[in-house]
Amino acid sequence: MTLNAKQIRQQAVLEHYHDRFNTPDFLPDDPLGLVHAFDDPRDREIIGFWVATLAWGRRATIIDKGQQLIERMEGEPLRYVLEYGDDADRIGRDLGDWKHRTFTLADTRYFLSWLRWYYQRNESLEDAFARHLTADSPNIEPALRGFHELFFSLPEAPHRTRKHVATPARKSRCKRLCMFLRWMVRQDDRGVDLGQWRRIRPDQLCVPLDVHVERVGRSLGLLKRKQCDWQAVVELTENLKRFDPRDPTRYDFALFGMGVEGIAPEAV
Repeated sequence: MTLNAKQIRQQAVLEHYHDRFNTPDFLPDDPLGLVHAFDDPRDREIIGFWVATLAWGRRATIIDKGQQLIERMEGEPLRYVLEYGDDADRIGRDLGDWKHRTFTLADTRYFLSWLRWYYQRNESLEDAFARHLTADSPNIEPALRGFHELFFSLPEAPHRTRKHVATPARKSRCKRLCMFLRWMVRQDDRGVDLGQWRRIRPDQLCVPLDVHVERVGRSLGLLKRKQCDWQAVVELTENLKRFDPRDPTRYDFALFGMGVEGIAPEAV
């Protein structure tokens, strides 16, 4: 695809800030740094999914809450899930007073119960998403829809927990799940994203659309849709594919980093 003059300028900005922010220096101030602390891919999946779910509010608070969660799971998430995931008394003692905003003990108990049920039957959380995709799937929408249905398929699933795991079926932008999948799927030599899953392609990923990414995306002319919903996620991702059809979500580093640091595109 031949880029016009405006698109060439957009790409130059994105490439510059991708190179600036997609480095290990990004990790100490981001919840993804907690995931890197583990060697077992399943521990990474559990903590990655959980801290991504908690990712609203200040990053420092999210990291603190994530670290508390890890400590209360005795530093071994998979073992804790398998041994105590259905032990209400033990969970109450260990995690009864742990919460983040509206994520409370009831949600914690269901997360642990579902994770125990799932890992007793599967080796990796990847299958919970990838099973819903085909080679022709243009993006991860079927994976997000399918995962939501699977996650809430247990009879004890509390209605209140549904607000913590989004789905495009409700037009949600699914920011936290898109971010989690970026962590697990993207592969490069930068040392930030983990790239431990192989059944989902990087070109199927969608951009995690938070307030920073939305603001910078609009400023750069990459997002026109007024509503900040799933269609906006797809629009922004498709526009980023003009610059890298195989790995569009790597530009999330540029959009997010610029937004956090208050860098105005017009000042570049």
